[in-house]
Amino acid sequence: MVMVLKSKWLPAVISGLLMTLAFPKLGLSATAWFALVPLLVALRGLSPQAAFRTGMIAGLAHYLTLLYWVVFTMRTYGYLPWWQCVSLLVLLAAYLAVYPGLFALAVSRLCRKPGQLVILAPIFWVAIEYVRSFLFTGFPWGTVGYSQFNRLHIIQISDMFGVYGISFLVVLFNAALYVLLLFLAGKPWRGVPVDRWLALKAVVAPLVLIGSCLVYGATRIGAMDEAVRNASSLRVAVVQGNIDQARKWDPAFQIATTKKYVGLTLTSAARNPDLVVWPETATPFYFEASPKLTRLVTDTVRRAGVHLLVGSPSVHGEAGSHAYYNSAFMVAPDGRATGRYDKVHLVPFGEYVPFKRVLSFVGKMVAQVGDFSAGEKGRTLAWGEANPPIGVQICFEIIFPGLSRSLVKNGAGLLVNLTNDAWFGRSGAAFQHFSMAVFRAVENRRSLVRCANTGISGFVDPAGRIIARTDLFEDAVVDRPVPVLSEASMYTRMGDLLPMACLMVLGVLAGRFMIGGREPAGDALRDSPHWIKRLISRLAGRGPGRK
Repeated sequence: MVMVLKSKWLPAVISGLLMTLAFPKLGLSATAWFALVPLLVALRGLSPQAAFRTGMIAGLAHYLTLLYWVVFTMRTYGYLPWWQCVSLLVLLAAYLAVYPGLFALAVSRLCRKPGQLVILAPIFWVAIEYVRSFLFTGFPWGTVGYSQFNRLHIIQISDMFGVYGISFLVVLFNAALYVLLLFLAGKPWRGVPVDRWLALKAVVAPLVLIGSCLVYGATRIGAMDEAVRNASSLRVAVVQGNIDQARKWDPAFQIATTKKYVGLTLTSAARNPDLVVWPETATPFYFEASPKLTRLVTDTVRRAGVHLLVGSPSVHGEAGSHAYYNSAFMVAPDGRATGRYDKVHLVPFGEYVPFKRVLSFVGKMVAQVGDFSAGEKGRTLAWGEANPPIGVQICFEIIFPGLSRSLVKNGAGLLVNLTNDAWFGRSGAAFQHFSMAVFRAVENRRSLVRCANTGISGFVDPAGRIIARTDLFEDAVVDRPVPVLSEASMYTRMGDLLPMACLMVLGVLAGRFMIGGREPAGDALRDSPHWIKRLISRLAGRGPGRK
């Protein structure tokens, strides 16, 4: 048994590495469309327990290589020894590897026929990805759909199904490709051979679906371009200060840091922007609680005559009961702070300790970060009577689709992401982070402005085009006209219907299986609700006259 399992490790590792190649920095997005095939090859003939372990091997190979930058961050800014940094990466990767392990287990247990594999594999994958987005505060970094951020026509379906629609499409193609390979090799799945008719459907179904997505994409891009031409626009300037993270919070550099942003802002004012944006915690002090340094900022705003959106830590409350927030302030041209957004989704072990009563012994892993409180979800910032509200997201909040959706539902006409990716150095993390922001624009059909301390800053239009972007670790001021749309997409209105439906299907099938003990998956399917049976039967090739 051990020898059989070990013989399956290599394909699983290959799957994990191919998946990593699909994401930036390398960004070979085409590899995602066949990356899971080696894992599916490895699962054939394995027991469910061995399948789970094999799926975890694939997950470990993927997340260890995708999230390697965790070691750099913890070593450079957490001041931890190398062995602890590597241990933390391994622990994180091991936790995330459980999800592909569960996918492999579900495929092994519940896909008894090759036709079921084609339709159920993407359902299981999306359901499990969705759980990963919220379980234990959630960490949807590396969701498969994000790998396709630069395939403009494909990602347009995100305005209906979110990024999970792209994940579904990619995994469906992987499963269909695997079934075709089984047919060509004359190999069965779980003892059931793949006949010519099923092989043909396995090829045609995803190709038709992909073709339909491309047609829809071309139509929606055209519609968005027309809407942009007819829409009003605002000129927005982003200021990338490029402040060294090691010096950012040093009191000796507070004034120098602030003056650098002041100088860049005055440069941008010559272009008459409607809004100037500074990145997350651009001010290395508590805004409004440090009068002299705050005045340096507000005097600049008065001189420039612009609205300024500035990221800053803030403190509020009475003496002895202060609450600290990672915030963004809207400063009006007269120098008054007219609104504040407080970060909602905080970084676990960085900005707060989750499950504090249980994990009270756990200190924060990264130095220079306070014990922050969470803000109010969906709160937008008003600025000027004629301007649309702004939906602000700070740092990795942008990787949570529901947060952007709540802002747009609450009237946001423009999405702005403030971040400080200096923690990541020149690793792939900054590129991965930026690529995920693209989907928030497409899902909600809003322009997205991104401002990062050391990059990558940029502009994304409502169709998902990257209009402009900066390089890493450079001083930069970039301004662009930003179209303002008011259309509410299906995704904005309805949310994550696809992953919730997938989770329901997985839950029903798993529940039926567990209730029936070691009951075959085919019996579990027969006892499932009619709509599930009908969907799976049709797609699995068991129509009239077929068994």
